[in-house]
Amino acid sequence: MKLYFSRNPNPRLAVAVARYLDAKVDFEFASPFAPGQAEKYRPLNPNLSLPILVEDGGKSLWEADAIACRLSRSAHSDFWRTGDDEPEMIRWLSWGKEHFAFACDTVHFERGTKQRYGIGPIDQERVEEGLRHFRTAAAILDAVLFERQWLVGNSVSFADFRMATFLPFNDAARLPLDDYSSVSCWYRRLGEIDAWRDPFRGLDAPELPPVPRTAAN
Repeated sequence: MKLYFSRNPNPRLAVAVARYLDAKVDFEFASPFAPGQAEKYRPLNPNLSLPILVEDGGKSLWEADAIACRLSRSAHSDFWRTGDDEPEMIRWLSWGKEHFAFACDTVHFERGTKQRYGIGPIDQERVEEGLRHFRTAAAILDAVLFERQWLVGNSVSFADFRMATFLPFNDAARLPLDDYSSVSCWYRRLGEIDAWRDPFRGLDAPELPPVPRTAAN
């Protein structure tokens, strides 16, 4: 299998999953939106977005959650929970994408993505909206993590990786993570996992463009 990736949040998530599972995949850095590249990747993903997993036989699978499920099953791992724990995991995947990760993404897009790629000025109203959503979601997550180390069961799962998708980019987003002690402790635990902390180690993976220092708040 081959995993096409970049250093952006969702591709980073997929690489971290593959490295955590020690998946038998080849990694290839990709840039579908670069000049002349679209036609190469469109048959693999009509959205031209990453990550993309090309399985043995040439079938492609896109979307990070689907790829995580596929790799976990291939590895015979409970990282993607099954059985009685699966509804609990799916609850956190759903809630996270609609609330916590969504809020992180909203702020990161304005303060990080738009500035890295010169898309336009920061929309402060969108930042404030994202921060409001973040505070609401982080308070809920903080209360849950006060009572447990991981979101599902007694060990890390894909629910934890997915919830934290945008937190490695908090140097740009500058979300007030330290205001939520249980969330902060949980994220430090994730940072002790090599595959999460440095998923690109040893891979040919150009760094993201820097966020200009002159970017507004």
